[in-house]
Formats: sequence, C-alpha cells, structure tokens
Amino acid sequence: MASTASTAHQNRLAQETSPYLLQHKHNPVDWWPWNPAALAEAQKANKPILLSVGYAACHWCHVMAHESFEDAATAAVMNDLFVNVKVDREERPDIDQIYMSALHLMGEHGGWPLTMFLTPQGEPFWGGTYFPKTSRYGKPAFVDVLREVSRVFREEPQSVEHNRSALMKRLAETATPKGKVVIGPAELDRASQQLGGLIDPVHGGLRGAPKFPNCMLLEFLWRAGQRTGEERYFAAVEITLERICQGGIYDHLGGGFSRYSVDERWLVPHFEKMLYDNAQLLELLALAHGRSGNPLYKTRAQETVGWLAHEMTTEGGAFCASLDADSEGEEGKFYVWTPDEIAHALGRDEADFFARHYDVTAGGNFEGHTILNRLARVSATPEEETRLAGLRRRLLAVRDKRVRPGLDDKVLADWNGMMIAALVDAGVHFDEPSWLQMAARAFLFIDGTMSKGDRLGHSWRDGRLLFPGLASDHANMIRAALALHEATGERGYLDRAVSWQAALDRHYANQQTGGYFLTADDAEGLVVRPNATTDDATPNPNAVAAQNLVRLAGYAGQHAWRDQVDRLFDGLLPLAGDNLFMHVALLDALDLRLRGAEIVVAGSGERAAALVDAALHLPFLDRIVIRAPAKDALPASHPAAAKLAAVTEPAAFICAGETCSLPVTDPTKIAETATSLRR
Repeated sequence: MASTASTAHQNRLAQETSPYLLQHKHNPVDWWPWNPAALAEAQKANKPILLSVGYAACHWCHVMAHESFEDAATAAVMNDLFVNVKVDREERPDIDQIYMSALHLMGEHGGWPLTMFLTPQGEPFWGGTYFPKTSRYGKPAFVDVLREVSRVFREEPQSVEHNRSALMKRLAETATPKGKVVIGPAELDRASQQLGGLIDPVHGGLRGAPKFPNCMLLEFLWRAGQRTGEERYFAAVEITLERICQGGIYDHLGGGFSRYSVDERWLVPHFEKMLYDNAQLLELLALAHGRSGNPLYKTRAQETVGWLAHEMTTEGGAFCASLDADSEGEEGKFYVWTPDEIAHALGRDEADFFARHYDVTAGGNFEGHTILNRLARVSATPEEETRLAGLRRRLLAVRDKRVRPGLDDKVLADWNGMMIAALVDAGVHFDEPSWLQMAARAFLFIDGTMSKGDRLGHSWRDGRLLFPGLASDHANMIRAALALHEATGERGYLDRAVSWQAALDRHYANQQTGGYFLTADDAEGLVVRPNATTDDATPNPNAVAAQNLVRLAGYAGQHAWRDQVDRLFDGLLPLAGDNLFMHVALLDALDLRLRGAEIVVAGSGERAAALVDAALHLPFLDRIVIRAPAKDALPASHPAAAKLAAVTEPAAFICAGETCSLPVTDPTKIAETATSLRR
C-alpha cells in the first residue's frame, strides 16, 4: 500500500521553458515535468501517475486548471495519491500520441485536456479528458475520480484493466448523487425520445389541433439530431416546416407566418402575425436549409424578411409587434379570396391555372372563401413556378387596396432582440448582407432610444418609453448583440452585451435559484415578483440568459461566466425534470453548454477570413466564433491569448464538448474537426 505520510510538496515547473508548463508553475499541485525522475519517484512511492496533457490555447485545459489545479483542496488529494506529471503536447507530441492512442483503445473519445492514469512504470490503465471539480451533468467530480482510481490501484493491482468497467460503474454512481436531479447528455437523449414521440408523423407539429409551431420544441429535436445523428429528429422538424410553409398558416402573397392553425393540417390560421413567431421560424428555416438545401426553406425565409421590411418596420428601423387577425370586423377578411375575385384580378385562364396550385374552389375551404395554400403539393415546373410568382404579385397588388388589419406598431425590446438575432443568423447562412444591415439598424434604435445607461426599457411607442424593462428585454437584446458581434467582429456589440448583462445581474438576479426574476428590483411594486421558469410562446428569459452566459464565457474567456451559468442550471434544471415540455428552451441552453464549439480564429488577411467564413457557416445553434486578428485582440485571461503570440499563420483553435483539437489551418476541415470533437 502506498504511503500517505506527509511530505513537503514541490511544484517543479518553474524551470521549464514551455509557456504552457509555466502557466502551471504556481499551482499547489506537486507537478513534475515528464522525465525519468518522475517515473522513479512513482516507483519508489508505489503511487500511480496522473498524467495531464494540454497546450497553451486549449480552452478546457484552462478551465480544468482553474477549477481543480488551482484549488488547494483538490491539489492535496492529487499530491497525496499520485505522482502528478504535466506535459505540453506541442513540446512532447510523442508522449501525447502514445497516451492519446491508449485512450482511444479504451473506447474513449480523445481530445485535450488529456487526463491519463498510469502505473508507476508508465503503463496506461484508465483515462479521460476534462473532469469537472464537482459532479455535473452526469460527469463524476474530479476528486471522486482520483479516489476511486487510487483505490482500485491499491486494492486490486492484479486486475486494474479487468476492473475498468467496474470503475466506470462506481464513477457513474458518484456522478448522480441520490436525491439530486442530474441532467446530462444521456438525459437529454431520453427527453428527445419522449418529446419526439409527440410529433404528428403525417402533418408535423404536435398531434391534434390546434397546432402551434412550437419552435422551441423543434429546436430541441433538431439539436437531438445533431447530438445523436438520428435521422428521425431531423425528419420531425422538416415535415413540420414543410407543412407550415405550404399551409394556410403561411401568407403566400405577402409573406410571414400566422400565430397558429385551428386545424391539424395547418390550413386555417388564426390570422394574426406575431413578430416573435416569425423570428423563431426564420432561424429554423435557415437551420433546415443548411442541412438539406431544400429551396422551399430559402424562398420562405426571403419572403418572410420581405414582409418584415414591407409591413413591420418602423421609420426608425425597429420592428412592430404584431398584425391583427381582423379587418372590417371580420377575422381573416384581408387574406381570403373567392374564385370571382381571383378571376377579376387575373383573367379566367390565369385564374384557373392559379386555382389548381392554391386550392381555390367554388365552395372554398374557410366559411365559403379560400385560404390560399399548397398543401396538395401539385407539381409545378420551374417555368410554372415563375408564372405563379408573377400571379402572386398581381394578387398582392389587389389585396393591398383592401382595408388592412390593425398594426400594433409598439416596439418591444425583447421581441426585437429575437428578430435581430434571427436576421443575423439567417442572413449569415443565406449570405444576405442586407439582412444584417436591417438587424444592425433595429439594434441601433433599441440601443439609442430604449436604453438608459446600461438598462433597457420594455416598450416604446409615439416617443414614450416604458421603463424599466424586463429580464426578457435584457436577455434577448444581449443575445442580439452577441449575434451581431459574432457575425461582424465589431467589439462595440460585445461591450454592450457585457454592460446589459451587468444590469441583468444587478437588478433581476434571484439569489436562491441562480436565475432571474422577470421584473427589476426597482420596478413598480407588485404583490410578488414574477419568477416563472417555464417557456411561453417565447423562450423563458432564464433559458435565453443561460445561452448568453455560455457565449460570453467564450468571447471574454472568463471562468466567472461559466460558473454563473452552472449555478443557474443547478438551480433550475430540477424544475425542468418535473416538466420537460415546458422547459425545452432551458434544455436547448444545456445542449449548448455541453456541446458548443468555440472556434478562435487567429490572424488576419484572406486566409483568416476564409477560416472565419467556414466557422460562421457551421449551424449557429452550437458554435461560438471568436476573431483574434492581432496578438492583443483577446484579454490576457483568455485561454487562447497565450497562443496568439506564437502564431505565424492564420489558424483556428477549436474546442467542443469540453475537449480541444489541434490548430486547424484548412477552412474545409473546421466542420469535420468540430464534429469529431463532439462525438
């Protein structure tokens, strides 16, 4: 049995030349560099070796160092039970290759940080990558790993490899303490199976009627497809989008989606159009198009943005809240048609051609009138589609002369934030720079007209601002600022996001849950402060804030942001466990926390621009693109900052799923590398 007698511990890295090793010279861990003396010490003390391999720009190497290697209590356990060896994989790729290969042979996915446990002779018997300081999201705490590995080494020395499966079972038990709700990748997959079973296999959406788009659920299923690779999740979203895009819930003349359908076929809408629905659907259309290339999704996205510009944009560039369902006292009167009205507008031959494709009949499909739709999917050649587009424009010109539904032209900061982010994400995907310009103009209005210092108001109309705003206003406008920063690289957007986050933390924080109250601490007094964690027609602000904190941690390189979002998850995920369906936006945020790819592009010029472009064309749900054109572009605390000084050519540093890759210089390899890291 290894001796546990107290000895004077000594960190031996101060004399090394590797910048990565020197980053750890002040750790309370008794680090050795890799050398014969370290192995001799392990053999003398009969202790296993803890080998930690990383490199200077490895983000999760820095996270593990901050959480565990800088912590005196954790270091004491390491020093007591192991001989601890730290290796820079760029300085010693030979050592890295040996033990990374060993990890793969054990059936584990590799990446950095590499954490391996070796016999005193240097033979690997178990390992992994990043381990959290405390058990989280189904991963065991690092100290629990240390103690169990040491126990197996001491008590079962003849069967170390044989007991690897038993070791894993014991660690799984420590990762899910009794009485504590734990939601990690396995639980997300089970939730996906459960919620995916609610989808109507014929018409898409949730089974039955009425049918709402339920965009947060669709995003959750899409993330499940990305996480598991299972086709059925993508198919559930795609059939829903296809039916929505062809149904009467979509305005085939003017663009834009109505709030919901009263029937199960998406035929008869409740005709009001809400800004938030169209924002969420615009993002889903871009995601789905990115995977399938289906031109229907691109067409509907372009038409919806056209509607937004034509009917929903104020003089200042912000976006109106909604369009009413009624005109002249009748629901849908502005949108429906009779055959005679169409014939009068188009002429009989063209009207008959149009009617075959848009379900126009003498009896109609809605109270004696026709809601235009293409659910029958009558085939049309490209030439016929061009002809139909011309006929739609003619009918739209006629419809524009009708009495219009009421426009609610108040500007809501939270709904505008949703649309700004959607325009950015979809605009990047579809290579539509004008959409980014629309987003930037709306952002400028909110920032300039609806903010006071670092705080936002909620609603603006006719020169009057309702102040202070809600947590939802801050969360969604922070998300908008981060989307603009990522797409443009402009620092001002990130600075504004950070200042709004400070205001959110200062005035809305709920110390008991780690989340946020809806109302500010200095708002007009209510009987209670609203504190719901469930989604509504829009994602709960706690869920939006959680995604923002994950992204802020990437952009700023500050551990405090990640610690903060983990506290939020600790407080709110137990509530989600009781009602998954009403907390899918929070589960979406957790998926980003567990799988988000941080891509730091170092350097400038055309080659760096190509790397940035390739990174931005990854699905926006789970990528965080960070530009570092100069050596001082990142704060000194950022994990990649040390690497920038040594970069001689543009390169991308990619971290995903709590592991990091080697630098990537070929833009075509970015997607492949991110996918590999997430496996």
